[in-house]
Amino acid sequence: MTMTASTASLYGLTETLTAIWKRVESRYRAGERDPRQAVDADDQATLAALGLGVMDVYDYVEDFVSSGEPDLGTFLLIASEQVFAALDDDPSASGPVRAEELPPKEAAVRGIEWLPRILAKARAKLRGALPADLMYDCGGDRRFLRAHGIHPAEFLRQVRLLGDDEAIVDWVEKVSRSRGFSNE
Repeated sequence: MTMTASTASLYGLTETLTAIWKRVESRYRAGERDPRQAVDADDQATLAALGLGVMDVYDYVEDFVSSGEPDLGTFLLIASEQVFAALDDDPSASGPVRAEELPPKEAAVRGIEWLPRILAKARAKLRGALPADLMYDCGGDRRFLRAHGIHPAEFLRQVRLLGDDEAIVDWVEKVSRSRGFSNE
């Protein structure tokens, strides 16, 4: 039987993902810049069983080594949300998104720039449908989330739980205000 997130044991999830992160980080620091070589076949199989891909680890390690964020803890929280979403996978969900299908960076809803883009990226991330050249929690996403006092995994969780765009926009406005941040 092919293992999937619904048949894999999740009890040791954080330990498994931490071990994979450390191996990828070690290879990256040693000069390996090809994602397919930085994640060995066993780790690729483990990630696939969890509903994750190579870039779901590599992008985070690459950014961490080059800029110090996101850290291992943030990666674990984000990856966990993606694994949990895979458990609830809707078989009718559409396939991979293309970068040109995302809202432009300057798109806004209720005057909040970047929100339409990060919302689309979060939905794609939760479905495992982000293309390899896009990253959820990239530098632009981090600027948006930091400006609103929202953790990247917290945003993913709200997208997964609330579902409706209007409810998510309401939540962003509410949480941003309650934490003393601007909604612009």
